[in-house]
Amino acid sequence: MATAESLVAKIQGLSGNAVDLGLLSIHLKKADEVLHNESTRLLAFLEQLDPTLHSLGYLYFLEACTSGPVTNEQARRLVLILSRFLTCCVADQIRLASEKFIAISKRFKDQVLMLDVPMRGVAPLLEAVKKLRSSSEHLTALHPDFLQLCLLAKCYKTGLSILEDDIFEVDQPRDFFLYCYYGGMICIGQKHFQKALELLHNVVTAPMSSINAIAVEAFKKYILVSLIQNRQFSTSLPKYTSSAAQRNLKTLCQPYMELASSYSSGKVSELETYIQTNSEKFESDNNLGLVKQVVSSMYKRNIQRLTQTYLTLSLQDIAKIVQLSSPKEAEMHVLQMIEDGEIYATINQKDGMVRFLEDPEQYKNCEMIEHIDSSIQRIMILSKKLTAVDELLSCDPLYLAKAGRERQRFDFDDFDPVPQKFNI
Repeated sequence: MATAESLVAKIQGLSGNAVDLGLLSIHLKKADEVLHNESTRLLAFLEQLDPTLHSLGYLYFLEACTSGPVTNEQARRLVLILSRFLTCCVADQIRLASEKFIAISKRFKDQVLMLDVPMRGVAPLLEAVKKLRSSSEHLTALHPDFLQLCLLAKCYKTGLSILEDDIFEVDQPRDFFLYCYYGGMICIGQKHFQKALELLHNVVTAPMSSINAIAVEAFKKYILVSLIQNRQFSTSLPKYTSSAAQRNLKTLCQPYMELASSYSSGKVSELETYIQTNSEKFESDNNLGLVKQVVSSMYKRNIQRLTQTYLTLSLQDIAKIVQLSSPKEAEMHVLQMIEDGEIYATINQKDGMVRFLEDPEQYKNCEMIEHIDSSIQRIMILSKKLTAVDELLSCDPLYLAKAGRERQRFDFDDFDPVPQKFNI
């Protein structure tokens, strides 16, 4: 039977090349039970190993010695060891035992949260994500944990660095739900509402056989962000939304549906009364801050509508029509909307008159052409990805079996590209 001492010697001798690492992986898998039985004395052996050279063996030892309950005092020491390992380990080695790497990364996250220092976990876990994933298009089990730490540490910009990647490969559905939900919250924190809307939309419309808590919470925020960003909310979900979501989401989020209905009336006083009545519900959902931004967006929506009717209007009239308390408050809203590019206007400070203008963008400068070109390139890449996925799916045995069973229910033309013979 292998001992910890003999395993250290094997790790030191078999970490030099891919062939040796394959042999080492076999030895370590066989000795995994031994390592867990001796977990209480394994920390001392880590000093004989270099995490940059012996990443695979170091990982097995580290996973075994962190597998049991951990006290606060132990967590302080382990956080330092885990942080160093996640930062300097070799990607090719840890991918030989990806499940163990995921396990110690999640324990690392739990320990920094136990110590109430989420900031210390952000950089190491970002490195862990980059080393575990096969490409930037791969969503790993660590993406949600990393985004959760970014949220708790308020490191929103660091979280955005991961959210910029287009995801095409997902290991587990739950990881996708959490990734999009936490990502949406990070974008809300940075006021990137369009991206937040996209991520929350992914949660709400993702395939699900039964409703889950993540989708419910995402739908609440989806309604609020829709009102803030688009100044409206469509009560009908897309056709590709699962039947479980179609049946349950609106009922489970009734106060938010009623809020959207009140918003559509355009009457600020009614909206504020409804929010005041249900403030405890919104606060318990941790959505009161977003709800207050919905009120602000209604003022902006009403101001935006004035641009379709008037060429000039005084700040006093704007305040009266939009139901703001004073011309000064109206001026602040107009200035903010001009800065955000939501309206085009000038304010005459002498007489307090606002002059609404047309959009000055001619859409023919170099910057705009580059933007359009990059969008076209991205769409072309996406089109190729969709074609590849479609071809892969058309050869999938499960899909073909299901299509074969359902063929009798439809006309032949509905399944024209599907082969007529199936191996069922």
